[in-house]
Amino acid sequence: MFARNISIRLKPNSVAEFTQLIENEALPMLRKQKGFRDEITLVAPDGREAVGISLWDQKENAEVYSRDAYPELLKALGKAVEGTPQVRTYEVCNSTFHKIATQVAA
Repeated sequence: MFARNISIRLKPNSVAEFTQLIENEALPMLRKQKGFRDEITLVAPDGREAVGISLWDQKENAEVYSRDAYPELLKALGKAVEGTPQVRTYEVCNSTFHKIATQVAA
């Protein structure tokens, strides 16, 4: 499993708009991507920062998303985001997600 971690600086008083953009723009787009498994979005208590963690079945699928679909999503998020989000990638070494998915399928 592979993960993309995105650190985002939010515009003042934009948490509600950001949350709506994630729900209405990001998640539908992500769900259409080959290999997408899950998205976790976190917002700091002061509402100025957010983190998005997307989980992918393999690195190659995350890279295709990053190259082909992410730039379009970034434009949509621009309404609530300040500056350029910082993206880092990781190999997942531990997760309970796969166990949950296996139990649901069984």
